[in-house]
Amino acid sequence: MKIIGHRGARGEAPENTLGGFQYIHDLGIRAVEFDVRQLKDDALIVMHDDNFLRTTAIDQKLYQLDSTQLEAYNQANIWMDWEKQVTPTLRQSLNIMHDFAHLEVEVKAVDTQVQAEKLIAELQQQLRGFEHTAIITSFDLKIHHALILQNTYFKHGLLIENDIGEKAIEQAIELQCCQIGWMNQLATDEIIKTTQKAGLAVSVWTVNDIERAKHLRNLRIDGLITDFPKMMQIALEQIK
Repeated sequence: MKIIGHRGARGEAPENTLGGFQYIHDLGIRAVEFDVRQLKDDALIVMHDDNFLRTTAIDQKLYQLDSTQLEAYNQANIWMDWEKQVTPTLRQSLNIMHDFAHLEVEVKAVDTQVQAEKLIAELQQQLRGFEHTAIITSFDLKIHHALILQNTYFKHGLLIENDIGEKAIEQAIELQCCQIGWMNQLATDEIIKTTQKAGLAVSVWTVNDIERAKHLRNLRIDGLITDFPKMMQIALEQIK
């Protein structure tokens, strides 16, 4: 079971930032999850929300800006011991992740199929060289349809946050996914085993409880996505 840092290591470092990615790299962890959005100038950036309010305390909608206007927003605003962290581009982030063994690249939802296809075309270009380590994940079925349409050479995984049970497995197979990312609250022993029997890999998010992590490891899930990768790394290594 891989320990995968959620948005870098959002419980231990500013989320989705170069500093956060360097932090997890320095821990020796080589598996990470992060979020990708496309701005109006087509740049791909790494950010979870579509507004800067939660992470920077400035109420500014992301999609009103282009990539030249990000400098004013400090993604480490609530982290008193951290220097300023500007919203990174995907290319900047990948420079730190060049030797990572596993990247879960979550593409956030878009409004139209045209937007999905444009984003995926650019994403595949920027991820060249990471074909064996990156998996593109999304809740948005439009993103998966774009991956199929463009004959992607990247693996992709369906993210599930609604309690639709085995329908999720059927959807993932129809969408040519190799993995399901189950929300922790939905990841029962039964649904994990059923997913595995269907030949799909399993990741579970977001797991911050050590006893829960131990249980999931015993179920042989593939990836544990956590806000606290250092804590999990130490705890799970002690009970190997």
